[in-house]
Amino acid sequence: MSIAAIAHAGLIRMTAFLAVLALMALWEAWAPRRARVVSASRRRRWPSNLGITFLNGLVVKLILPAGALGIAAAAEARGWGLLQTLALPFWLKVVASVVLLDLVIYLQHVLFHAVPLLWRLHRMHHADLDLDVSSGGRFHTFEILLSALLKMAVVAALGAPMLAVLVFEVLLNATSMFNHANARLPQRLDHWLRKILVTPDMHRVHHSILPEETNSNFGFNLPWWDYLFGTYRAQPRLGHAGMVIGIEQFRDPADERFDRMWLIPFRGGTGAYPLARDDRS
Repeated sequence: MSIAAIAHAGLIRMTAFLAVLALMALWEAWAPRRARVVSASRRRRWPSNLGITFLNGLVVKLILPAGALGIAAAAEARGWGLLQTLALPFWLKVVASVVLLDLVIYLQHVLFHAVPLLWRLHRMHHADLDLDVSSGGRFHTFEILLSALLKMAVVAALGAPMLAVLVFEVLLNATSMFNHANARLPQRLDHWLRKILVTPDMHRVHHSILPEETNSNFGFNLPWWDYLFGTYRAQPRLGHAGMVIGIEQFRDPADERFDRMWLIPFRGGTGAYPLARDDRS
């Protein structure tokens, strides 16, 4: 894949990211779903949340410059992967790749909740005391690198077309910001939309402080995996206005500061959240 092609794909992703970020921020201001808990929430949280998002993008580019798109280009050129060996229409390969990659991200998400060591990385995402569009990119750098390596391996095994990888990555970024948004949807629209897309109300349950709710609704894009594997929970026990966001170990607003936030994986025990717990401290 040429440098020009990589740059073009990167421009598409960045443009989509900024457009969805702006749209969701405006929606949150116009029709918020919940009152914010943290005083001056955006001013305190957004520099850290958006800072880690852009840092992660830079680190991945430096360490894994070709990324999943580069692997997809190599697979197409060399005939690597399952889909490259099958006589299927191109459009079907694209659709199949996007759906299968979404399943992999769902399973990865469950794994990061199941294994205590991985939960330590992932809990930085869950330690956010409020939930809004900026939370959609709040992941620890080490988690992002592991996720990027997994995507590259799956793309190679599948032989996913470059177009499918680009579409998937744009969708994953956009839907992550959408379903973390503090945005109100009409109840009837939410009811029908969550049959094909993870909605903010559906995903918000996953950020409840209650472990049984945290360990549900793992989907980012497609909701079908939660329905299929029995991890779907329709509503939080205390309702969306009454539920508490975050995890028990990190309730100090000072933990929203970038340096303290980044060190969350290395502080304290794992608590009651991992599905396979190593301690409850």
